[in-house]
Amino acid sequence: MAMDSCLARITAGVAVGGAFGGAVRAVYGTYEAVRYRVPGLLKIRHIGQTTLGSAAVFGLFVGAGSLIRCGKSY
Repeated sequence: MAMDSCLARITAGVAVGGAFGGAVRAVYGTYEAVRYRVPGLLKIRHIGQTTLGSAAVFGLFVGAGSLIRCGKSY
């Protein structure tokens, strides 16, 4: 039962971290694309790449923090 609880915490941490990191980076990526005058459809690609990259990294770190806080050594 404790393993399921820990796994649920890690999953929730990854989800929340990914959502928060993606949302913040989507706003900043849009600002960046407009500021540096990225042409045409490359704006959408730029915003998508930066959003997904930041969501993955921030989700990984928050998930790792949740794993550490579980108190288990696996």
